[in-house]
Amino acid sequence: MKQRFVKTVAMLLAVTLGLTGVMHSASAAVVGTRTVMMQAERTDTVARVQAAMDRESVQSQLVALGVDVEAAKVRVASLSDAELQQLDGRLAGLPAGAGLLEVVGIVFVVLLILELVGVIDIFKRI
Repeated sequence: MKQRFVKTVAMLLAVTLGLTGVMHSASAAVVGTRTVMMQAERTDTVARVQAAMDRESVQSQLVALGVDVEAAKVRVASLSDAELQQLDGRLAGLPAGAGLLEVVGIVFVVLLILELVGVIDIFKRI
């Protein structure tokens, strides 16, 4: 019984000492308020643009032009801050319940941005 207890304690000690070298130290840094605010603003902007892309009329235009809707949403999420702000500004300037002309404009802007970042080659076909 005593020998079994000694083996168990020795095994636990060996495992504990073996895992000591595996442990990593944690590091932390102060995150500024401006950084947090910029990240929150970007998240809100992406949500607004993707909400506009969720409309049935925009999706039907994207499909009609041969663009995968999900791929376009992924690309919108990966746009730079300047491109995202420009796209959001154009969307914000449109009236609520925009007509066909505005929808075509939104689709054109999205396609233009996708073309500029090299995701699609739709304008080379025209």
